Amino acid sequence: MFAGRTALITSASRGIGKEIGLRLAKDGANIVIAAKTATPHAKLPGTIYTAAEEIEKVVVHFSDTTAGGKALPVVVDVGDEAAVQNCVDAAVKRFGGIDILINNASAISLTGTLDTDMKRYDLMHSINTRGTFLMSKACIPYLKEGKNPHILNISPPLLMETRWFAPHVAYTMAKFGMSMCALGMHEELRPHGIAGNALWPLTSIWTSAMDMLTQGEGAAGSRSPKIMADAAYAILRKDSTEYTGNFAIDEEVLRAESVTDFDQYAIVPNAPLIPDFFIRDGAYNNQFSTKKKGEKTN
Repeated sequence: MFAGRTALITSASRGIGKEIGLRLAKDGANIVIAAKTATPHAKLPGTIYTAAEEIEKVVVHFSDTTAGGKALPVVVDVGDEAAVQNCVDAAVKRFGGIDILINNASAISLTGTLDTDMKRYDLMHSINTRGTFLMSKACIPYLKEGKNPHILNISPPLLMETRWFAPHVAYTMAKFGMSMCALGMHEELRPHGIAGNALWPLTSIWTSAMDMLTQGEGAAGSRSPKIMADAAYAILRKDSTEYTGNFAIDEEVLRAESVTDFDQYAIVPNAPLIPDFFIRDGAYNNQFSTKKKGEKTN
């Protein structure tokens, strides 16, 4: 299904982006690891090079050889137009084209208006909204020629409710900008057969970044990034001319694929789950704890 196809994934040096890359590589996809981390971070593990090494060790399904996955690590700031174009050019030069774009790069600051300095505001909008738009724009000429081409943004459903804006309006604006890109581009690019969708987790996803953000609180109520990787894989297998314009939720995607064992994704099996931001009321409330994502234990 993915053999010979190329997926460009932003912020793929760790977390959700890396897990999606590993999952697609198992089916033979070429993976472009587009991220800023070229040297080890003081608090976060992984670089574009260590992610590439992991992907190249993947045993490819359906292959008659023992070769691993194919990866291209590229240093890129998604807010920098020249860097984005250089990244896309490198991907095309190495693999011949681009079939899938995963806009995963994102910055976060859960602060109110008075506590959000403009440097942080600009960073979130540069990476989340502008970066998604810019990388999509650069990839579209190649996606038009791609095989079953998809743009998948890791961003939430557009729930225009005060509760999602009041505590962290700047972050919500920036994150919803990614979702608006999916909404608009799906219709704009429909004549070219390019799918535009968004994918968001039902629950908190435990990554090294979340660990740093919450100082270790919340792991028990979270799931592994692998659930997002499996959901992305399921979406990207779908016909791009038919499955487009969706705000998908990871668990709902997998339930539609007849997955019933979700404990496989739990950091702590059977623990009450912490709902992610931007999840509608009534979405599997029986699974959730009363704790909120990012909330520390007193």
